[in-house]
Amino acid sequence: MNTPTNTILSGIAEFFRRRAIFFKMAGITLMVLVLLIPLGMIASVLRERLERRNQAVAEITSVWGREQSLIGPVLIVPYRYSFKSWKEQPMANGKLEKIEVVETAVANAYFLPASLFITGDINPKQLRRGIYQAVVYAGNLELSGQFARPDFANLRIAEQDVLWDDALVTFAIPDLRGVKETLQLQWGESHIPLLPGCKLKGFLSGVHARVPGLREKSGPIQLKLGLALNGSGGIRFTPVADQNLIKLSSPWPDPSFQGAFLPSERNVTAAGFEARWQLAQYGRDYAQQWTDRDNAASLSPESVNSSLFGVNFLSGIDSYRNVERAIKYGALFFGLVFTAFFLFEILSALRLHPLQYTLVGVALCLFYLGLLSLSEFLAFGLAYLAAAAATTLLIWFYCAKVLQSGKRTLVVVGMLTAVYGFLYIALQLQDYSLLFGTAGLFVAMAVVFFVTRNIDWYQRDQN
Repeated sequence: MNTPTNTILSGIAEFFRRRAIFFKMAGITLMVLVLLIPLGMIASVLRERLERRNQAVAEITSVWGREQSLIGPVLIVPYRYSFKSWKEQPMANGKLEKIEVVETAVANAYFLPASLFITGDINPKQLRRGIYQAVVYAGNLELSGQFARPDFANLRIAEQDVLWDDALVTFAIPDLRGVKETLQLQWGESHIPLLPGCKLKGFLSGVHARVPGLREKSGPIQLKLGLALNGSGGIRFTPVADQNLIKLSSPWPDPSFQGAFLPSERNVTAAGFEARWQLAQYGRDYAQQWTDRDNAASLSPESVNSSLFGVNFLSGIDSYRNVERAIKYGALFFGLVFTAFFLFEILSALRLHPLQYTLVGVALCLFYLGLLSLSEFLAFGLAYLAAAAATTLLIWFYCAKVLQSGKRTLVVVGMLTAVYGFLYIALQLQDYSLLFGTAGLFVAMAVVFFVTRNIDWYQRDQN
């Protein structure tokens, strides 16, 4: 005899039975979302390893030399100027009276070169600390340039107020620990040692030298400097002259030209690169000359940063970056494999338990952990091959029993092989990875459409 309770339970059972496929798909979707938790934990391990790598690189570069920039030369000539001020002066009756007085102070005038020519030979190499490595370089730069005799008439400064004997030339160099030899500046016919200390406002590190003979000069002044400089990561220059020409050569095959200006000429081969920049003064925000009293167009750290240009020395493919990109495809991996299992259930009498889906998902997560750990010791390609092979063999062993068919197992193994191959190609195609990934998804959807095109889903629910 049917009781109301039995009728209700029977109705509920019938409701779930008629919608079994829907609830199965909902459960699979939920499992994919749950598996994103261990995937996020692996991403957290990746960030921790990346932070340790960055700390090791910072320790290496702190000893060898950080990323270097050569800013200058800049000619600084002091001058006197007068100004009026009010001062209080005691009177005979004991009261104070303000009187106007003329005072004299000293300011600086700054001049940039008319021309600057730099040639450089940069030799990068890799230094290791533990399992981590950093790209450093030893550079030999030859700098030559020409200053026009300072024209104070344009600055409205009288010739008799100029302190020619206190003139100096200065360069800004971020990390003087990279300078391994005493620097000698050739100024005209004189050879002058450069002393530590940058005389430009806002720049904390650099060199300078007092230069003689400006009072007697009537024409341009030539200067030369040889600079042996250690650094890391990259090297930068500034277009301080009216006409700038920089030529760099290096045996490094993977340069990244960056900054405000790209080379006008470049030649990059497997044996190294050569690059040439030819620039005028128009691409910068600072003037050719200015003073302390009118420094609106002065050479400052902000204006210099907007005009820096040069080259970075890349260490090939960053394995951590590739692992991070691979993790972003995790949900796609879960979805494709679980879709295959679901179709096996629909197209055959096979039934799979949610736990079996979960175990396969955990095995897919182990691929990313294996890839991360192996890529710290092996080339990324070998690490990827080893992690993908281990995961595929693990799932193959499990599916051979669970799927109860050698053909189904081979389908899963073939799909995993194709998906891992697809992901590896996508990781290598940095510029076209989005296009390649989108095309792959279209292909996957086409396969699903083809396999399920004749399925009557309502009939499946009835059965």
